[in-house]
Amino acid sequence: MKLFEYQAKELFQEAGITVPESVLVKAGSSIDQATDKIGFPCVLKSQVMQGGRGKAGLIQFVKTQSEAKEKFDYLTGRGVQTILVEQAIDIAREIYIAITIDPVDCSTLIMASSEGGMDIEELAATMPEKIIREKVAAFRELEIFQTRDVMFKLGLTGNAFKQGVKLLLTMFKLFRCYDAELVEINPLVVTGDGNLIAADGKFIIDDNAGFRQQSYSLSRDQFDSDIEFEAAKEGIPYLQFDGDIGLMCAGAGLTNAIYDLVNYFGGRVANYLEFGGPNYRRAVEAMEFTLRNKPKVILIVTFGTIARADVMAQGIVDAVKKLNPEIPIVTAIRGTGEEEADKILKTIGFENLSDTEDAVKKAVALAKGGK
Repeated sequence: MKLFEYQAKELFQEAGITVPESVLVKAGSSIDQATDKIGFPCVLKSQVMQGGRGKAGLIQFVKTQSEAKEKFDYLTGRGVQTILVEQAIDIAREIYIAITIDPVDCSTLIMASSEGGMDIEELAATMPEKIIREKVAAFRELEIFQTRDVMFKLGLTGNAFKQGVKLLLTMFKLFRCYDAELVEINPLVVTGDGNLIAADGKFIIDDNAGFRQQSYSLSRDQFDSDIEFEAAKEGIPYLQFDGDIGLMCAGAGLTNAIYDLVNYFGGRVANYLEFGGPNYRRAVEAMEFTLRNKPKVILIVTFGTIARADVMAQGIVDAVKKLNPEIPIVTAIRGTGEEEADKILKTIGFENLSDTEDAVKKAVALAKGGK
């Protein structure tokens, strides 16, 4: 579960990491009280689950009350519901620092760079030598010498060096305490007087640890649509787009391939719903969410070993009988038990296609009014 920036900063502040003074303002409220407290210049930061907010115009620097009102109206007019009004910082340097999981060896990975403020993906692609990496073995604590090594490589000295060591130890404790997948500060600002301030923050909690992290729960503000929110509450990953082909697919890798094929053959995707993993026995709920987006056709493509094809097929039959969809459904259910899946789907007149490209072509044709 992704936290908003203001939530990440609340965690930072409670743990002793310095953050800018700020006030949270909801759309429909007056910004005057917040700017009176923070003063000018200040920054209006849209609280949305979107990267690259600065490039998208969702972060605005203001110097006067009239400018603050104008920019506040501009942001809320774009659908932003919550804005963090934050003091402007005296920036001497910007640093990137984050803690995440290395999936290759299941270690905790610390990444840092003196090139803060940039997207880490862009930095990794263009200047990989600028990224400092420090690993901590699973179930081991972060050692002081490791934090000192990172700060030394970042070029910090004096008071900033000492603060950086303490900050990294604190981030590591938060990472472990909150079952995090990512704790990131970008940029970590070095001010003109040599102090460190977390100017931005990302915090992602592992969904599987929800039973331990009950202080945070999913909210409508974290999602682009009601369907995405309601599906998430049911534990079903769902992404909504603006096309007319509803996808029920098993696995992100297969879904990416299907998405590319749909585009290649001239179609447009209406939504993606994860029908694999723990959801392969939940065809009724999956189809119900997919139908709510009103696609012209549903394309179901799976390939599973543990997620059995015959079980999925029976679920689809049950869903069709219960929901009685008025749109065509194209299936390519592959994997363990697919021969039985073919037989099950034939009971309701479905032809289970064995070639994925044929299934995509058929779905695209149906969406365009063909056969």
